[in-house]
Amino acid sequence: MSPQPAQPLSRILFGAAYYAEYHRDDRTTIDLDLMQQAGFTVIRVGESVWSTWEPRDGEFDLDWLQPVLDGAHERGISVIIGTPTYAVPPWLQTAYPEIAAEPRTGEPMPWGARQEIDYSHPAFRFHAERVIRAVIARYADHPAVIGYQVDNEPGMLLLHNHGSFQRFVRRLKARYGDVETLNREWGLTYWSHRLSDWSDLWTPDGNSLPQYDLAWRRYQADLTTEFIAWQAGLVREYALPGQFVTTCIAYPRPGLDDEALVETLDLTAGNPYYAMQDHLDATERLEPLTPWTTSGVPAMLRQADRIFSSKQSRFLVTETDAQSIGGSEFNLPPYPGQLKQAAFAFISRGAAMIEYWHWHTLPYGTETYWGGVLPHSLEPGRVYRELSGVGADLAAIGDALDGFEPDADVAMLWSNDSRFAFEFTPPLATSDGAPDRAAYQRIFDAFHGGIIEAGAQVRILHAGQAHGLGAADLVARFPVLVAPALYVASDADLDLLREYAAAGGHLVIGIRTGYADEEARARVAVAPDRLHEAAGVRYEEYSNLAAEVPVTTEPPLARAGADGEAATGTATAATTARLWADGLIADGADVLARYEHPWFSTFPAVTTKVHGSGRITVVGTVPSPELAIDLMRWAVPEAIADELAPARELPVTIASGTLPDGRRAWFLFNWSWTPTAVTLARDVTDLVSAASHAAGTELPLAAWSSLTLIDG
Repeated sequence: MSPQPAQPLSRILFGAAYYAEYHRDDRTTIDLDLMQQAGFTVIRVGESVWSTWEPRDGEFDLDWLQPVLDGAHERGISVIIGTPTYAVPPWLQTAYPEIAAEPRTGEPMPWGARQEIDYSHPAFRFHAERVIRAVIARYADHPAVIGYQVDNEPGMLLLHNHGSFQRFVRRLKARYGDVETLNREWGLTYWSHRLSDWSDLWTPDGNSLPQYDLAWRRYQADLTTEFIAWQAGLVREYALPGQFVTTCIAYPRPGLDDEALVETLDLTAGNPYYAMQDHLDATERLEPLTPWTTSGVPAMLRQADRIFSSKQSRFLVTETDAQSIGGSEFNLPPYPGQLKQAAFAFISRGAAMIEYWHWHTLPYGTETYWGGVLPHSLEPGRVYRELSGVGADLAAIGDALDGFEPDADVAMLWSNDSRFAFEFTPPLATSDGAPDRAAYQRIFDAFHGGIIEAGAQVRILHAGQAHGLGAADLVARFPVLVAPALYVASDADLDLLREYAAAGGHLVIGIRTGYADEEARARVAVAPDRLHEAAGVRYEEYSNLAAEVPVTTEPPLARAGADGEAATGTATAATTARLWADGLIADGADVLARYEHPWFSTFPAVTTKVHGSGRITVVGTVPSPELAIDLMRWAVPEAIADELAPARELPVTIASGTLPDGRRAWFLFNWSWTPTAVTLARDVTDLVSAASHAAGTELPLAAWSSLTLIDG
């Protein structure tokens, strides 16, 4: 059975991951009653406990989940069942030690955590298939079951196992045909790496060549896609019509190409985690504290935009913060109101389900201090009460948001290949001078954050999705297109960007865009290749910046002064270039910004030029938030959100989207402790309270508050 069409999701599902088996005493009835009282409509079960499903090789215990599903169904709570393949039982790893994943060749990963197996190994696949079939066959026809999650956050490791490497070599043979072709395409003459035979290919551990690494990363992502597609195929043999199949994605995983992965699934589901408290104050800019949590409202919204991007459709949030998410040293429970804000922020960007990790905080195990809806006492507290309020709001909204599609003022191009390449050879350095493996995300977020703080909204597109639309449709749907770091790019990719501008779009390109080809080889051409003539600018040198460099902006980019006049030829302390400077040489382009520096002032920081019916703007640095905001306010002079409240300022943000009947839904947020108000420019109705608000009304927004409105 193939993936079903995108599901016509009805109402917004609301709930948590629930593991009755983690309790030391049976309290299923108590838990489900509390969930029902909180307005929960969905739970996710079963994916973490293979050793409970199959305590010994071939001996299954399948009945223990029945009371949970029966109780959920009695209370109108739907269930998503997970396959337990990401956490193998002890008997399997002792019987087949060869399935242990090797993060480095010949160095098996010690067992004792999770996802420490080679999921392409035949022995693992045999046992995984057996338990999948047993569990799904047992519960597929239960009336509570609406869908399945296969595995969990796949792609955590790059598998260096012998079998995995041999399959990699076979794929190279299939693609390149012979070693002479590989020698030429990868430039293996360099440092005497030329192969005389396929057996000469070295393992990835000591590899220093970008071309090899990109092929290796693509292959590892393919392994993950194939594994998830294999599981999805097994589940579909038992799934009933209307039941969906998905997996939950942790987007920073190294072995992951999300666009390819979701092609085999019915829905996209993701796990956006974010730091709370002052990290959600829109007047603050704090650094992330953990690798798996973002900091700031724009970065939280970027996570949602990324989940939407995978399939360009509404998605499920399978895990997100209930309380603190992290180790024993990371404790930042939400300020009152922030949980509701985050839930509706995700909904405003296309979420059709909000599900928390997880129902109850565990008294043992690795995630003892990953806080659930209930604290360690298991007594409902503030978090439970606040989420009950969210549940009540969603019940009041009902099906009013069915068919919702989030708005976008700007499209941004995402490239997994460029992310892979920058993780191996990043152009940026960290503060201590080390290679910044997160450079791609840092560059991308500089532009995405500027769009959000400028009051606009984003749609993220993969390059393949942009090609599917074509230049004319891209312009019609997205008048501004940003390619912040499209480093690994084909000629066709770059031609599409140029054609987009010619057709009337405003193309904004950032550093390294178009610098490498599909093999991550630097293009032997004037940079930016295939774009420099249309953009009226080129460069032949570039530099890292050890410190921020002030930038002087010129009209139309200059910030407006207090009197409304453009602040021509001046720089503010915050309008700066960061981390990088291309030595741009204007050749027909207008200069919008220059560096204030003895040498770098030789070069423009930002240029723009009309091309065809549109224009191309080149940003030769990583812009500070203020510079990015100026750029985006110029590129998007009238954002969609202006139709509701044109005079708003941070910490207020507005998100919106269209409904099938043509009306627009609006989401207002005050991300701060300071109460404020916005003046409405149109008539709206509060979807929760049903109160009407006429144009011209000053609508108050309490501290850490959010409102959901609809036209009319």
